[in-house]
Amino acid sequence: MFRIGFSEDIHPFKEGRKLVLGGIEIKNEVGLDGHSDADVVIHAVAECILGAMTYGDLGTLFPDTDPKFKDISSIELLKEVVDIMRAEGFKINNMDIQIATVHPILHDYIVPMREKIAEVLETRPINISIKAASFNKVGPIGEDKACKAQAIVLLKHK
Repeated sequence: MFRIGFSEDIHPFKEGRKLVLGGIEIKNEVGLDGHSDADVVIHAVAECILGAMTYGDLGTLFPDTDPKFKDISSIELLKEVVDIMRAEGFKINNMDIQIATVHPILHDYIVPMREKIAEVLETRPINISIKAASFNKVGPIGEDKACKAQAIVLLKHK
């Protein structure tokens, strides 16, 4: 049995925050605003897995009203989602991720992100695709006001 899940997440840039994407801290003048570390990539990854299993959205399991999630690493949230995935008998077949941002240029971070995500998802990096897009100066992404990630997953029942 296979299950497909899709998700996207977007956060505005904010001064005084570190930028974390795909579980990797990235050098940038600004970070993303959010209750957790605001890693839009990991949020989209976790939520597409939850969606494939019909577990709803990330905010249901990890509400931003709960102080224990304030500034938490999104990798820690993803690890909890992986525990649920494993308990339900699923594993990653493959995942495709798109990160939309003007700055920073992500070329040098793609491989480390793939490796980090694959490690947490207990799969091989070859099963994780990551692409970057700039949205050609259109909308809040193109105007360098926000960062967005989209992810789609194919889960396979063990």
